[in-house]
Amino acid sequence: MNKKILIVLSVIFTFISCDDLIEPAIENNRGLDDMYAEAEYAQGILLNAYTRLPGNGWSFSDVATDDAVSNDVTNSYRKIATGQWTANFNPLDQWTNSKAAIQYLNIFLEEADKVKWALDANVSLMFRQRLKGEAYGLRALYMYYLLQAHSGVTDSNELLGVPIVLDPETPTSYFNIPRNTFNQCMAQIYLDLAKAKELLPLDFEMATTLPPGYNNLNDYNRVFGDYARQRMSGRIVMFVKAQAALLAASPAFNGGNTTNWGAAADYAGELITLNGGVAGLDANGLTWYKNTAEIEALGSGINPKEVVWRTDIANSNNLEADNFPPTLYGKGRINPTQNLVDAFPAANGYPITHASSNYNASTPYANRDPRLKHFILVNQDVAGVNSTVITTASNGATNDGLNKTATSTRTGYYMKKLLRQDVNLNPQSTTSQRHYRPRMRYTELYLNYAEAANEAWGPLSGGSHGFSAYDVIKAIRRRAGFVQDNYLESIKSDKDAMRVLIRNERRLELCFEGYRFWDLRRWKSNLGESAQGMNIQGTTAVPTYTKISVENRVFADYMYHGPIPYNETLKFNALKQNKGW
Repeated sequence: MNKKILIVLSVIFTFISCDDLIEPAIENNRGLDDMYAEAEYAQGILLNAYTRLPGNGWSFSDVATDDAVSNDVTNSYRKIATGQWTANFNPLDQWTNSKAAIQYLNIFLEEADKVKWALDANVSLMFRQRLKGEAYGLRALYMYYLLQAHSGVTDSNELLGVPIVLDPETPTSYFNIPRNTFNQCMAQIYLDLAKAKELLPLDFEMATTLPPGYNNLNDYNRVFGDYARQRMSGRIVMFVKAQAALLAASPAFNGGNTTNWGAAADYAGELITLNGGVAGLDANGLTWYKNTAEIEALGSGINPKEVVWRTDIANSNNLEADNFPPTLYGKGRINPTQNLVDAFPAANGYPITHASSNYNASTPYANRDPRLKHFILVNQDVAGVNSTVITTASNGATNDGLNKTATSTRTGYYMKKLLRQDVNLNPQSTTSQRHYRPRMRYTELYLNYAEAANEAWGPLSGGSHGFSAYDVIKAIRRRAGFVQDNYLESIKSDKDAMRVLIRNERRLELCFEGYRFWDLRRWKSNLGESAQGMNIQGTTAVPTYTKISVENRVFADYMYHGPIPYNETLKFNALKQNKGW
């Protein structure tokens, strides 16, 4: 045997040169010097940050709140909601991803001035301007993600953010650096956004007249034209500023920074004004995910009126495969709770707990807010391409019923929002449809403004913007279907009641889009409310309805702030952990 091995090795040596065998070939790793004369390679360093955007897919962190549960026992948010959230297990972690993105952005910003972006010197200068503007905007956005996920109060009761790193790190860099204060991190966000706004156009569109400061319309459109849509723009920069300010002004963070509710309202108000004020709210924005004609007509990079920034459009049926009921060949993964169903008011606008709502527990889905049946599939409602009647009653005849199989609903409800009902999952005739995910949409911005304006100036004052929290909420509820809104009129002068209403409108309008978990934390609201469901018995005209407890939540107050990754605190003793973790 050994003789045969020697013969084989001798043959190998015969056909392979000694240099290749003894000395390893040069690895195909390119250095920074290569980017100076190769603009596409240089831009690839910036594009790395785009590929890391957490909004590229749906997270359904709602499963960790009182809005939803999952029938998937491996769901990470189900695990953290039921007591498994630790500094070692954190599905909400942004530390590694965001810090890596910032590292690439820092490299880009340091090297961008050395790159030949185009043969023409003026065009090269404009490309440099635009791409650096994108990098500053993205760096601010990733800092916002880090603050949202990891800022918090330490054992010394100091509100800290994350270490601010503005230069590229190398193997010889000193990594054991302390966290900056939350306020210092916010100041850095504002500084980066100011630089980005100075360098970027409001939108990437083909200009017909040359903007001030430029000397060639064709060159301007080559750099700032519509082919760059969905890249970081001045409008997106303004949105990031409004988001970050709302976080900073909120109860969980407002003790450690200088951003107040008035500033948060102003930043959102500036962009709302550019969008036409309250009248600019998209009349079709409520159902953006199923506006079939609108979605089919979207061209490359074009946004519908509701959307400021979005992902690419993809032809798929993955969302439906995960969330359609079993009889529609779905896995029924995300189950809305009774808690969320009860948050939808009556058709006359009153909360169902109010005496004037005329709510009837024997017919709980009748005479309700129209948004309920847009967003949630209730018992005996129809779904799918063939308008199939879905029976969620526990004694129903199909696997759509409560807890029938592993893919059945655990609450008596299925998610309907985000899903295209014209998708067919039948293996004999499967179809897909166009989908996209908004990273930012105007309804969020209007709700941001309403919340901040109410806290800063009360329900009826609009500061210098000409529209108030009341005006915004009235427009949102009118779009939802409340024409005669007696409840809103009855509380319009009550700041505390308006706060409750605004938060509830936010809960409804943004449900299943990944906001609820972050909102409850920044409000220092009750994270521990158990998830409820509905056990329906009977499929006749007079079924019985019994509320059930589906899943207890295991959260402590220190979890209003997320942890620093445990391994990072082991490696770097200057990195203080948030209290409780």
